[in-house]
This record gives sequence, C-alpha cells and structure tokens, in this order.
Amino acid sequence: MKRIGIIICHRYHTCAGGKCLRSLRNREGAFARYADEAVELVGYATCGGCPGGNVEYAPAEMKKNGAEVIHLATGLVVGYPPCPRLQAFCDFIPAKYDLEVVIGTHPIPQSYYLTHSQLGTWRSAAWQERIAPTLSDEETRLAYN
Repeated sequence: MKRIGIIICHRYHTCAGGKCLRSLRNREGAFARYADEAVELVGYATCGGCPGGNVEYAPAEMKKNGAEVIHLATGLVVGYPPCPRLQAFCDFIPAKYDLEVVIGTHPIPQSYYLTHSQLGTWRSAAWQERIAPTLSDEETRLAYN
C-alpha cells in the first residue's frame, strides 16, 4: 500500500478536495502512477499561504502517519500565477523529510489549460515536465472543469 499526503495552495484553502479525491479514486492525473496498487491518503493540508510556511511542518505530520509520497496539488500549477515556490518545495521536502514529491494531483481542468496556453505560462521545457503527469486528454480535462 502506498501512503500519500497532499499539500494544496492556500488560496484554495476552502477547497473540499473533490477533484483530488475523485482523481485519486479513479487513478487519473498524477495518481495514474498508482494504477496497480492500493493507496491511502494520510494527510491533506494547505501550504499555509505565501511563502508556504506550512510546507516546513505538514510533511512531518504526514510522515508520522506513514506518508511515503507528498503530492503538491494541481492548484499550485494551474492557479494564476502558478506557485513561485514550487521548486523550493520540491527541493525542501525530500531534503528535510526524505519523502518523494510529485507535482500534481487531479488532471488540469480545460479552462485552466486554455488560459495558460494563451498566456504561454507553461511553454518552457521545465513547465512541460511539471505538468506532464496532470496533462490529460481534452475529454478528461473537460470532466475536471
């Protein structure tokens, strides 16, 4: 069984997690990597708001609950602007807690895909790599609008 934690962007702090939980259940988006294994969600928290102070502490609690992987929610990528500290979180969590970090949870919704495509937000090779796990086909993106 793979035990995971999810950290969401604080600007979405009232989010009930519906898209993340649906994609986890359906093994879509960044959760497709667990297609053939059982998964347990052991923690769900916000980053704490800019500059992400809760990222310093939330993974510790998740690790105590058995987390092996921390997913940085899709909202950190699709919000505008995307989280400017995303790479820092990706560097800090493994260094401090020896936990794997995955960028993304649910598939990118079509509305965000269109906006960021028009703006050129994700044009670079680095961004293409970051969004790859959550860049589904159009039908799936529409289902997550």
